[in-house]
Amino acid sequence: MLLQTTTKLKRPSLSQYTLLSFLINPTISDSSSTVIHHQSQSPYHSVPSPIDTKSVLQSCIARRALEPGRQLHAHLCLTGLGHDTNLATKLVNLYCVCDSLCNAHHLFDRIPKNNIFLWNVLIRGYAWNGPYQVAISLYYQMLDYGIVPDNFTFPFVLKACSALSAIDVGRDVHEHVIRTRWETDVFVGAALIDMYAKCGCVGDSRRVFDTIHVRDVVLWNSMLAAYSQNGCPEECLSLCGEMASNSVRPTVATLVTAISSSADIAALPQGRELHGFSWRHGFEIQDKVKTALVDMYAKSGSVKVARNLFERLMEKRIVSWNAMITGYAMHGHTTKALDLFKQMTGETWPDHITFVGVLSACNHGGLLDEGKEFFESMMRDYRIEPTVQHYTCMVDLLGHCGRLDEAYDLILQMRVIPDSGIWGALLNSCKIHGNVELGELALERLIELEPDDAGNYVILSNIYAQAGKWEGVAKLRKLMTDRGLKKSIACSWIEVKNKVHAFLSGDTSHPMSDEIYAELERVGGLMAEAGYVPNTAPVFHDVDDDEKTRMVCSHSERLAIAFGLISTPPGTKLLVTKNLRVCEDCHVAIKFISKITQRELIIRDVNRYHHFKDGVCSCGDYW
Repeated sequence: MLLQTTTKLKRPSLSQYTLLSFLINPTISDSSSTVIHHQSQSPYHSVPSPIDTKSVLQSCIARRALEPGRQLHAHLCLTGLGHDTNLATKLVNLYCVCDSLCNAHHLFDRIPKNNIFLWNVLIRGYAWNGPYQVAISLYYQMLDYGIVPDNFTFPFVLKACSALSAIDVGRDVHEHVIRTRWETDVFVGAALIDMYAKCGCVGDSRRVFDTIHVRDVVLWNSMLAAYSQNGCPEECLSLCGEMASNSVRPTVATLVTAISSSADIAALPQGRELHGFSWRHGFEIQDKVKTALVDMYAKSGSVKVARNLFERLMEKRIVSWNAMITGYAMHGHTTKALDLFKQMTGETWPDHITFVGVLSACNHGGLLDEGKEFFESMMRDYRIEPTVQHYTCMVDLLGHCGRLDEAYDLILQMRVIPDSGIWGALLNSCKIHGNVELGELALERLIELEPDDAGNYVILSNIYAQAGKWEGVAKLRKLMTDRGLKKSIACSWIEVKNKVHAFLSGDTSHPMSDEIYAELERVGGLMAEAGYVPNTAPVFHDVDDDEKTRMVCSHSERLAIAFGLISTPPGTKLLVTKNLRVCEDCHVAIKFISKITQRELIIRDVNRYHHFKDGVCSCGDYW
């Protein structure tokens, strides 16, 4: 509680004078005897003037010196200056920057409020530290008070809207921005772009961006982040090119966003270009850029390059460790991920993201006992409460290992509400082990959470088909038809010579389609000689065996691989990305192809990376 003004003036303490004298003249000797002698001669001699007081307050703000500021506030109250508007505004600012919002608001309520800076300071404090709703409430109080917001007010209140995903309030604030003619201000524009992006309205972000004709790098960075944060990495990279054509010099934030977008789509060529640009312009020495490159190379299949960059980091922050551990986990390098985690715990404290990577590594390696131990250790030794991501890893691990009842019991005991990822993990495990009953239960929950996701219906349909329950298959197909749902179309893409080539199953639209199918036939003959027999079990259509064989042999990932084989020199490593899980037959076939062609083939499906080399997959046939 703040000290209140009193009618009886008290002599400030010796420690207060010592402190104030030091802040006013920091070069003064810190010898206590010198200061005491000086003050004993004239204890009021060192009382600062109003100008000096402002300087002292500014010094406290710059240093975030809360306790000296409290002492000065107490002195001002005792001398009757506690409610001086200019001084009080600086005190409110001090309390805000020191995250003492209770004191800031307490003082704010007791002084005149005709100063827009005063409102901005308090709104900013809540926008930075929360509760964010208070920042929005203060904004509307400010309007009621007759204060017109400026180009500082709007970014603060929009930041609060972003934190709350309060799109309706954000749109209302946007209307105020337009009425006050601040929409073309780059800082206001950047805040609007960020607010719409955080609320999932990328189109609105772009419309704001397009209205501002004089754009600085801050505005470009905001727009890049808005594509990047909402699952539009291709658009983000395209905008990077547009930014370069406008001769806007990038910053560290620009490169981190662009590199992260390359990582999201495993666009290794673009990532390498950005790496080269970073090196040529001196950005590679920045650990933030280097960490983004670690993440990009790991997600693009170049784990060795990622580890090399990781080791060259000047300071290994938690985000750097997490990027490398998660990278190893994605590629099935379980031992390396866990060894790195052990090394990490000797240098820094892991967080919840670290354990997502560790549990994913155990999951991809089928290490059930180790996964259980890490899950318990996370709570016991590091006081980290499991999130839905941690539970998803454990449900998936238990389910893959055939412990379906344990997985279901864990879901029932969860301390958080299970989402579609949890039930989806259980449903996939039911497919692996042919558990119809639990599969039906999982689908019921998934229909409640995401009724329009056709993939869930298809998985249970496959479970029914494997069990010979054709009535169940027919029932689900009718349900999908009645609801207008269609199975997701499998698509794979490969990048060759900086151009992305996409393929659908059975696709014949590519200009080199004849050559692609000829290569498939050639390789297929060699595979048959080596002992490959197509597994048509995943095909549940009512067609003859030859048609089923043709269907599995023209899956999208095989078309992409065939195109890569005829479009690159012998021995070139190929990276293919697929939007769905690799089927069992394709997984077997690609192992044969890697051995026959002496190529390293990397498939990034919806679950993980598969590294095929010399007829073996890095997943150990466990995925």
